[in-house]
Amino acid sequence: MTARSFRRAAVAIPATAVALTAAACSNPGAAGGTGGARDSAVVGIAYEPDTLSPLLGYGKDGNSKIFDGLLGLDADMKLTPALATALPRVSDGGLTYTYTLRHGVTFSDGVPFTAKDVVYTYRTILDPKTNNASRTELDALKSVDAVGDDTVVFRLKYPYAPFAQRTVQAIAPEHVAAKQDVNTGAFTTKPIGTGPYVLTGWSKGEKLTFKANPTYWNGAPQVKKFTMAVIKDDDVRATRLRAGDLDGAILPPNLAAGFKDDKAKKTWTAKTYDYRTVTLPTHNPVAGDTAVRRALDLAVDRQAMVDKILEGAGKPAYGPVPTDSPWFAKGTERRHDLDGARKILDEAGWKPGPDGVRVKDGVRAAFPLWYLSGDKLRQDHALAYASDAKKAGIEITAQAGTWEVIEPRMKTDAVLAGGGTPGDPDFDQYLLLKSTLAGDGFNNMAWYADPTVDRALEDGRRTDDPAARRAAYDTIQRELAKNPAYTFLTHIDHLYVVNDAWDGLSTQTEPHDHGLASGPWWNVESWKPKNTGAAQK
Repeated sequence: MTARSFRRAAVAIPATAVALTAAACSNPGAAGGTGGARDSAVVGIAYEPDTLSPLLGYGKDGNSKIFDGLLGLDADMKLTPALATALPRVSDGGLTYTYTLRHGVTFSDGVPFTAKDVVYTYRTILDPKTNNASRTELDALKSVDAVGDDTVVFRLKYPYAPFAQRTVQAIAPEHVAAKQDVNTGAFTTKPIGTGPYVLTGWSKGEKLTFKANPTYWNGAPQVKKFTMAVIKDDDVRATRLRAGDLDGAILPPNLAAGFKDDKAKKTWTAKTYDYRTVTLPTHNPVAGDTAVRRALDLAVDRQAMVDKILEGAGKPAYGPVPTDSPWFAKGTERRHDLDGARKILDEAGWKPGPDGVRVKDGVRAAFPLWYLSGDKLRQDHALAYASDAKKAGIEITAQAGTWEVIEPRMKTDAVLAGGGTPGDPDFDQYLLLKSTLAGDGFNNMAWYADPTVDRALEDGRRTDDPAARRAAYDTIQRELAKNPAYTFLTHIDHLYVVNDAWDGLSTQTEPHDHGLASGPWWNVESWKPKNTGAAQK
């Protein structure tokens, strides 16, 4: 579920639907759309982090409000200097990356930032004792060393084309984090960073509150107080936004449409790599059958999901790579072909039973499909998928649950999951498909294992030759089409409704992990109040 795949280390879901408490609703910024103070903002998000430690996965893809990386990403997803003064100097045939660090940067506790903090961060992430599910993303890294206080040198084992994109990784302070247990210490919930905001409170399952960092190296933000209200239920977020408790929120298309005539609010659309997919675990006797997987891949009506569930705010998905990405393998689109699905099942020996559900060797073509309770988009996708499958003679029972209920069942039960990471194809596909990561938390939830795909995944990340990389990722997508251990359904555009009280808002191309580090508030530190003459508190 990081930048981002299914990893739990970066994002977790609260067990119950919650909203802002009465105290939170009385926050001065909570009524920004009705004349409230425009130097504060409250936004509604669907997810909260499991940790706020960069050492455990938080901020690995940039956009953390508490931390900075050596590099950052601008509105066009181009790398820009952050804690480094410039993009890296690359030498030694792509094996050495050298960064010069910015002078005068301090952590929010006043301690200077130096090269030793960068070295500490990367070495700790690579330490097997650190519970970071994203460690394989730094597999190419051989060593990281400080040269004085202002230079860091990374040396790679092999040329890894997207390595610079990995250095948007948030940097932790050695003087604080190194004195604690990396996995359980106070730093995981009370972090100290160099970022534009300082965490002032975190009520699990309810809200995260921040104040502007007055000594931020890139200038103190004009939005002085910022609150992320954790509201799992889509309908509740819409209700709170309409009531004036929120200044902005992420909403599904049908709920966002309810604000189109509200002149005080603006809807923002973000293109994404965010997909919805059904895991078909190898250990399930029905979902793990290749014929069933191929039949489901044809039985599903993706375009109908885009039209009816997303109301056009998205596109059909045939794999983790969106069809408009330059990395998409043309020709891997799958048609909606119910007759073709039935033919595949007939030829594989799955014959219709008296109740219409197919049977093979005494096994009914039936299995459960779990989706996250409170998530209307997942629910709607799950129900539509089950309806399409039934037409082919496969009985799928959609069931809602929390991650605490779903996770123990993922080895054998299907899940309506989400994932997706912009940028390099290695970022998402390796964690999604690598056989050695099967069952590793939310990595490779389908327990997918294909030797050709495994080789191509390694080939794709171990060369910087564009043609070789293109061939590797084409191979992966074509092999996945032959044995689809996931039924990819849609790529979803993210919709945000925000009070029209600030200038400087924009959106980026977003990952699956929407809301926390994405949305129009990805650059809240750059917002400026509009000069509208509205009343101020």
